[in-house]
Amino acid sequence: MARGISLDRLVRRDPERRTLRALGERLRELPERHRPDQSLQIVVELARDLARGRYAALSVTDEHDVTEGFFAAGLTREQMARLRTPPQGHGPLGSLRYDGRPVRFANVQDHARAFGFPSAHPEMQALVGVAIWVHGNVRGALYVTDRTDGKPFDDHDERTLITLAEHASKVIEREWY
Repeated sequence: MARGISLDRLVRRDPERRTLRALGERLRELPERHRPDQSLQIVVELARDLARGRYAALSVTDEHDVTEGFFAAGLTREQMARLRTPPQGHGPLGSLRYDGRPVRFANVQDHARAFGFPSAHPEMQALVGVAIWVHGNVRGALYVTDRTDGKPFDDHDERTLITLAEHASKVIEREWY
């Protein structure tokens, strides 16, 4: 390779390559015939791992913006059961559904639209989120909260989520609807 830079070193420095490599490794673990929810669960787990978040979630919405699929990482089964219904994205994540642009908050609780969380929703502070586009429409969101190292989310985290959201959109497009 030119100037002695190894491929492994390039992959570690480039969030898209790092994400695609991790995604390829995890998807190979799935059986040949699998359900879309298995692929989407891998996406949300990788989002949490690669962005070093405490929690991550992925929602799939219908044409009326109602959440019809919800996947999370970092929550126990008991915590998921206590949610009863998935968050509907009316709060800070709501803008993703309207303009599709990534969002990043140092403290989501300070946001003017910080409401609508289910009563058992885990507390969170920092958040980075991206839209999931299907057939030219926003049909979900992928987001990660509270980096475990205490640092703010950065451009690399956002690019990681965008890469994973692109894969999620293909899964939703081909296998969900």
